[in-house]
Amino acid sequence: MYSFLQRLGRSLMLPVAVLPAAALLLGIGYWIDPKGWGANNQIAAFLITGGQGILDNLGFLFAIGVALGMAKSRDGAVALAAVVGYLITMKVLDPKSVANLMHVATNEVPKGFDKINNVFIGITIGLIAAWTYNKFHKTELPSAFAFFSGRRLVPIMVSIFTLILTLVLLFVWPVLFGGLVSFGKWMVGLGAVGAGLFGFFNRLLIPTGLHHALNAVFWFDVAGINDIGKFQSKDAVKGVTGMYQAGFFPVMMFGIPGAALAMYHSAKTARKKAVAGIFMAGAVTAFVTGVTEPVEFLFLFIAPVLYVVHAILTGLSLFIAATFHWTAGFGFSAGAIDMFLSFKNPNANQPYMLLVLGVIYFILYYVIFRAVIKWMDIKTPGRESEEEIARMAAEQNRNDLIENNETEVVTQTRPGKYDQLAQSVIAGVGGKENIETVTNCATRLRFELKSNAVVDEAMIKRAGATGVMKVGRKNAQVIIGTHVQQVADVVDEYLK
Repeated sequence: MYSFLQRLGRSLMLPVAVLPAAALLLGIGYWIDPKGWGANNQIAAFLITGGQGILDNLGFLFAIGVALGMAKSRDGAVALAAVVGYLITMKVLDPKSVANLMHVATNEVPKGFDKINNVFIGITIGLIAAWTYNKFHKTELPSAFAFFSGRRLVPIMVSIFTLILTLVLLFVWPVLFGGLVSFGKWMVGLGAVGAGLFGFFNRLLIPTGLHHALNAVFWFDVAGINDIGKFQSKDAVKGVTGMYQAGFFPVMMFGIPGAALAMYHSAKTARKKAVAGIFMAGAVTAFVTGVTEPVEFLFLFIAPVLYVVHAILTGLSLFIAATFHWTAGFGFSAGAIDMFLSFKNPNANQPYMLLVLGVIYFILYYVIFRAVIKWMDIKTPGRESEEEIARMAAEQNRNDLIENNETEVVTQTRPGKYDQLAQSVIAGVGGKENIETVTNCATRLRFELKSNAVVDEAMIKRAGATGVMKVGRKNAQVIIGTHVQQVADVVDEYLK
């Protein structure tokens, strides 16, 4: 179950990756016409409508993304099957169709069918498409039907399974929808406390990758909360909608850079130059884009107590922002780019106060991290003992010689920017023969291995990875950073 949830969380990143496009279109539109939602300017209306076209069809995008992410290979057939399944479901469960099937008037159709186009249904269709692909994409039919064998069989089977699903949903969906809405209302009813709890568990689940599944409940239309979608629409309640996003800005833009500066200042004088680049790159990435994992994984395993403090401070930030009704929204993450775009959003409420809170959070993170590191003598990067530094240097020299010999022939024919890193990662997880599948999210390579007992964490880190995490006996995650997609592409090429 854990492995399934982790893969599902990973799969959700693919459709989420399109949100920055929507945020950019909407954000520019709001800057042009901050009060009229495009009614006062044709260019603004053009951009806002384009961005809304993405947000209004997130269920469709999630169906495709989950299907591709959960399938054994990212084959176009599974994406096509997801499209087929989603189109069938939307047509059969459209209120007019339901009225005809149930022999009732349209106004007597349960309200849940007005909301059938949602992320929850998209995820369900994506899972069906992926399972069908994994089960049937190599199936051979009798010679008379051979044309429909293999991948061509997948959309056909999905259409059958989807019709069965729609038959079940015809009776189950009104009850299920009511339950989801009740949960959403309960969470929203908790107000600032609920926002704080979400922020705390969001950070706490980062190491497992399960935070993506949690995010979907609050940010998208899974349980009726849909914080991101509503914030970019007229359905928002000013000062309330956005409370599951706003509190992340002080943490991502200011808190994490404060932690990075604290770790840099805590480093030994002789080691500061060596680690400065790591901390600087991580801090800038967090501030500009809101991607914090490159810094978080520098202290996650070395000092879990610091990470728990980080999770508590994140929850506290969301609680404070929600309490005072300071709201802002994002399409990718809570970085400076999304903050800039939020300033003209009609639903943003006193977003500048998040910057004030951010300055306080920078100081708070810096003071707490500096004090805890010194008090507990935590060996954050740059604070290693002399023996550890000597051992690392000796290992680095030895491995440089080995890697140079092993990759000399390959690099002559493949001199790409990320080839050395990709080769080292492949070797570090046990080589091609140990790799079952590899995918990536926003900052990590996620491996399913025959065994992760042979993973060489030191080799992978020396190659430039921020961190390595083993999950169970067959999974490993390599934290690369925001350029993970480029590295993943090269890894795929080598594995092919």
